[in-house]
Amino acid sequence: MSQLFTTPFGRDSTGSEVIEGVDLSGRRAIVTGANSGIGVETARALAANGAEVTLAVRRPEAGEQVAAVLRKATGNEAIHVARLDVADLESVRALTAAWQGPLHILINNAGIMMPPELVRGIGGHEQQFATNYLGHFALALGLHRALADGDGARLVSVSSSGHLFSPVVFDDIDFRFRPYDALVAYGQSKTAAVLLAVEAQRRWSGDGITANSLHPGAIATNLQRHTGGLRTPEPYRKTIEQGAATTVFLAASPLVEGVGGRYFEDVNEAPLVHARPTRLGVPGVAPYALDPENAERLWELASDVVR
Repeated sequence: MSQLFTTPFGRDSTGSEVIEGVDLSGRRAIVTGANSGIGVETARALAANGAEVTLAVRRPEAGEQVAAVLRKATGNEAIHVARLDVADLESVRALTAAWQGPLHILINNAGIMMPPELVRGIGGHEQQFATNYLGHFALALGLHRALADGDGARLVSVSSSGHLFSPVVFDDIDFRFRPYDALVAYGQSKTAAVLLAVEAQRRWSGDGITANSLHPGAIATNLQRHTGGLRTPEPYRKTIEQGAATTVFLAASPLVEGVGGRYFEDVNEAPLVHARPTRLGVPGVAPYALDPENAERLWELASDVVR
């Protein structure tokens, strides 16, 4: 593997800090799931530096409330709201059909985590895989032309260290032959999110698009509503401002210009690990999540589902 990409930033850096002084005027961004948690902070940091930001959210009325707060906080009036339910292909298609003009930043941030019961979503696939991966895949595919027109666009796929709990089990993605395990299903969906960036980088780099994935860190947000709350001990937790840092960095920092197909953690590229770390706070990405054959196979599978 090539040398790891390192930066001057780290675990305690915030979204504002990693793009301090970066002028994003004229750049247009979409942030999914931007009505709570790190999605809001990601949108705020980009807007504060001059980007035009669209909050792509399931409930536009809630999104409008967030947008009003962000406009006041940043002084940037170019903060918009669009309805998007990444668990619903028709909603995804409506947004991509309505989008006009270039897109410079697409941040696939929305997601669900560990619903206790097995539920099936897009194409009959397990709900977390359908929402966390398939919906965002369809969104990226539908916006490909706009990203290509963005002249150096960035695709950012928010994954998780949870990907270390499972590869994509191609022979049984949807738990039809094995008992449903919410954590394993979550891990599989987050591995898929990494693979999305790997394959997008391979296919779309010729269009000037770079794609990367990341683990934001342990942050207490609404994402953990099915798990009884964040269980990570206090010393290993991040604030929401710190949790948005890696996403914001990959979306907008000139330091990562032209760097793609990689997985970041604590605003630096994470090393390969061949087993789940036994200690908290140890970064790492599983080889199966960066495997180009897995990435291509998953892309082809997803293409058949969403076309």
